Amino acid sequence: MSGETRVPHIMLVAGEPSGDALGGELMEALKELTGGRVRITGAGGPNMIAQGLSSIFPMSDTSVMGPREVIPRLPLILQRMRETADFAVRERPDVLVIIDSPDFTHMVAKRVAKRAPDIPIANYVAPSVWAWRRGRARAMARYIKRVLALLPFEPDFFRAEANLDCVYVGHPAIERLPEPGSGLEFRKKRGIAPDAPLLLLLPGSRTNEVKRLVSVFGETAALLAAEIPGLKLVLPTVPHVRHLVEEAVKGWRVPVELVEGEAEKRAAFDAATAALAASGTVSLELGLARVPMVVAYKIDPVAAWAVSGLLQVPSVVIVNLILDRPAVREFLQFAAKPKALADTLRPLLQDTPQRARALADLEDLRHVMGVGGDRPSLRAARAVLEMLPPQK
Repeated sequence: MSGETRVPHIMLVAGEPSGDALGGELMEALKELTGGRVRITGAGGPNMIAQGLSSIFPMSDTSVMGPREVIPRLPLILQRMRETADFAVRERPDVLVIIDSPDFTHMVAKRVAKRAPDIPIANYVAPSVWAWRRGRARAMARYIKRVLALLPFEPDFFRAEANLDCVYVGHPAIERLPEPGSGLEFRKKRGIAPDAPLLLLLPGSRTNEVKRLVSVFGETAALLAAEIPGLKLVLPTVPHVRHLVEEAVKGWRVPVELVEGEAEKRAAFDAATAALAASGTVSLELGLARVPMVVAYKIDPVAAWAVSGLLQVPSVVIVNLILDRPAVREFLQFAAKPKALADTLRPLLQDTPQRARALADLEDLRHVMGVGGDRPSLRAARAVLEMLPPQK
């Protein structure tokens, strides 16, 4: 009889592009740690398929946003939930990992836990229950065995709130830092002097974000350009809102350079002196790239009133939550006015104590987030493999 151990079977379920990107990196890391001796099944998109996954269904069936897209597709989405849970119950993976997309993946996990409670389930990218739905953490503990956390404060939260095993593995932004020297090359290609102040403007990647913020950002930039000689403006954008941005900047009083694509965005981060950004993951990306910033955000006033009553965190800026202090100034709703934004950005664009303090805070962020250690996907893979049942 050979002494070979059984090849572990791990099932991954991702329902949209963000989860597929993480799933692809996780698959690569699982193969690396096991020397390729791992069987991976489940549902995912192009990144996971490129790593060898034969997806149960096309990810386009579940990758929808907002009621207008979800409602007509709901029968198909529910069918895919049933099929995914049926697959897990039938195939009996050693571990099931649900990745992001909580509205889809958690429904799958609940079905599997009810029908096959012996299958351990990990949740990679937990929903932000710490922000406004803390009771949901206790509900998760009934069907999730381990949470793979992207943020360093989440393990303490899940343990305290729900006695739920939670391991900090790190945020994918750590794996997508700018290439060293890419900022100088970015400036050289565009004729920007190495010492010229460069302000990044990031009004968001969603249509409504851009519509609410782009003119405010333009007015802020105009105020700063009038006071800071040689100020350069760069606006990274994405294809589906580029037309809106292009139309809006035609009316700006100052010239701005638009860039598109992930590589160009990262190079722009490396080149930047400071940034004005919409709230979201981009603030974490900027922080890890050591770009001092100011955050602004506006949503529908009625929605803002409703959210304010539910929000259970002191800041909407993820950097502040991680550092547990107001390291990044935020201007929300009516507070997001050009003069206030310009006044706060001005010292970040020059050699001032405020800029030095901001840079020190961002070094703390990098340390807390584990920059320079194992990449997050490798930590996540290790945490998944630890859940394998002992060999018989």
